[in-house]
Amino acid sequence: MTIYVVKRDGSKEEFVFEKIVVSCMKAGATPDAARKIAKIIEGRLLDQGVKEVSAKDLTRMVLELLRRENEEWYRNWIVFDAAVKRRKTEQELAAK
Repeated sequence: MTIYVVKRDGSKEEFVFEKIVVSCMKAGATPDAARKIAKIIEGRLLDQGVKEVSAKDLTRMVLELLRRENEEWYRNWIVFDAAVKRRKTEQELAAK
């Protein structure tokens, strides 16, 4: 089954496991921890029969698991989003 990610601009792209792995590693996660997080998320989506997931919901899932693994990795993600992507990720996720 193919899962699509609905991006913030409304466009859709196929869910790519490795994108989660790379994003987690950029936040400081070890390759093993990053793959574990990506596998958990992929498994949840497949188990729920999800055909589409919003980028925000996907980010929420990643951050939840990242925070459980290591608070510093979570903070690194938040700081990167604020500095590079100009997003207020924590506030966006808290709003839902």
